[in-house]
Amino acid sequence: MLGRQDGDCCCEGFAISRTPHAAGGARDPFGRAAVGELWDRRRSHVRPNSRQTSIARTRQVTVAKNICGVDVSSFSLDARIDPAGPSGVFANTAEGSLDLAAFCRQHNVELVAMEATGGYEKQAFAVLCAQGLPVALLNPRTVRRFAEAMGLLEKTDRIDAGVIARFADTKRSVPTTPASAAQQRLRALVTRLGQLTELQTAQRNQRLLVSEATVLASFREVLALLTAQIRTLEAAIIEVIAADPLWQKLDQAFRSIKGVADRTVARLMAEMPEIGLLSNKAVSKLAGLAPLARDSGKHQGKRPIRGGRSNVRAILFVVAGVVRRYDADFAAFHQRLAAAGKPKKVIRIALAHKLLVRLNAKARQTRQEFSAVTP
Repeated sequence: MLGRQDGDCCCEGFAISRTPHAAGGARDPFGRAAVGELWDRRRSHVRPNSRQTSIARTRQVTVAKNICGVDVSSFSLDARIDPAGPSGVFANTAEGSLDLAAFCRQHNVELVAMEATGGYEKQAFAVLCAQGLPVALLNPRTVRRFAEAMGLLEKTDRIDAGVIARFADTKRSVPTTPASAAQQRLRALVTRLGQLTELQTAQRNQRLLVSEATVLASFREVLALLTAQIRTLEAAIIEVIAADPLWQKLDQAFRSIKGVADRTVARLMAEMPEIGLLSNKAVSKLAGLAPLARDSGKHQGKRPIRGGRSNVRAILFVVAGVVRRYDADFAAFHQRLAAAGKPKKVIRIALAHKLLVRLNAKARQTRQEFSAVTP
């Protein structure tokens, strides 16, 4: 989809559509019909020239792409094509997702945009992709702030679906590539392993406060079950990684850094498959370890970290401290920061960032070498 050209009217973001549902003058949540009429009146008093003709052609190309915004909840999928276009509500089931796919094909949808809602979107995403429809997963917080910036404070499922469609159009969102079956399996195993580990830690801590024999026996039974399941999951994760030649190479490369072990490797491969494919800055932002500038005029604010993949960031915090014990470069880096009076939290973030950059460099080199020898 071609974007708007320099010199377009500042209100064109609301007026570029000339769809039949807006032509009748009905006012939608964004007021696009009224703004469109204003734009038409302004254009009618100006003599056409080549530049305006070029802009008009660009505008016609821009509206050719239909985007369906989908607001996902645990039970329903609210779909809307463009902020004021056709809409529908479908069940958040496999059958409902198929109906949504048929709705999108009926209206010649070229991109389906939906928010990543913590897992409720997974089934619909998989079904739509299997039906051959390109689907873009969006950050819910970014979409909500976009709506507020547009002055749209109301929030309903139908309005949200229209906002999602408009955001995807403005942002020029691209389809999200579905994960492979092996990637999905690895992610599921690693997620469950983390859940059981947290539960095991909680049970051990609770056991310290108990002296009753019957209760202690209960703790022993639960902990024994958790230990057995954790070992089963660890073995399954090893098998999944060993079955992929590239993952085997990445596993060896990551483990060459002393202090990086099984769970770190599994977490990186499961939750950051892009490692080695992105620049150091990009991968740092992806993990939420990139300092974000907060400068304005002469003021230079503190540069905090924000967002990103919290599970990856959490394990890097721990592992970076372990690597520092064995790696002279990390130890010297830690000493320099401490001598400069940096807060402990800043030092911790810097070490995790340094470790991620090194892991990304090793992954990049491994991928290049793997590609060179793989036909």
